[in-house]
Amino acid sequence: MSSTGIVTGEGVLLESEPASAFTRMAGGFLDYLVYAAGLFAATMALGFVDYGLALSENAGAALAVALLVIMLVVVPITVETLSRGRSLGRLALGLRIVRDDGGAITVRHAMIRGLVAVLEIWMFLGVPAVIASMVHPKGKRLGDMLAGTYAARVRGGPRDQVVVVMPPRLALWASHADVARLPDSLALSVRQFLGRASKLHPQSRTRLGTELTAQVQRHVHPLPPAGTHPEEFLLAVLAERRQREGLSEQRRVVRTRTESDVLAHLPYGVPDVDH
Repeated sequence: MSSTGIVTGEGVLLESEPASAFTRMAGGFLDYLVYAAGLFAATMALGFVDYGLALSENAGAALAVALLVIMLVVVPITVETLSRGRSLGRLALGLRIVRDDGGAITVRHAMIRGLVAVLEIWMFLGVPAVIASMVHPKGKRLGDMLAGTYAARVRGGPRDQVVVVMPPRLALWASHADVARLPDSLALSVRQFLGRASKLHPQSRTRLGTELTAQVQRHVHPLPPAGTHPEEFLLAVLAERRQREGLSEQRRVVRTRTESDVLAHLPYGVPDVDH
């Protein structure tokens, strides 16, 4: 789990609401401002090196080109790959670059975005990127369209809460099944998945529902009737655990009150004496 979003073990972002064009432009501006400052500093350092070593004109030009490629292409690609779609600007604004299905980007996605950025951001001062982000429903720039990615908001939005209701057709099964207490992390993952299922990409929704169902089934016996939908099964388990834990808490309260009443009285045969 993450304080900036809900990410499964496979790096699939559950809360994947697309960022607004303005937000992603602001994050991009911060990123490229940092890269430009780094390029300026590196160019200055190269000038001192050139002056100190008295490099030839061809050698100096080759170093300058290499430095340009490193700062404008290699560094952004490396940052996106190692941070799994984050960067300084996106971190500041609560954004992450994800695949169209909500999964974490790979080096291939970062490379496509980085190479296209040279054209649409550096060569044309970001104009194509701004226009594409304003027009596309998910705020994608050209690099995102080619890479199959988009910028997702991973903090600051309202959290959806799942309404835990027992599916009627599973009520009889659940009442007789042995439903053990789920580990806290698994129960939280199930609740968060169910609360956001309607916003997920259909492929991710199916895969995650199946994976969570397989994990929950280890704590349930017997299994539900064949053909039960994974999300119905997960709802039934949460509803049954809530009911059983509620009854257990009620019994505990009654038992505690009874014991308190017994302890509040003197032993049998010893009269109370008013003081």
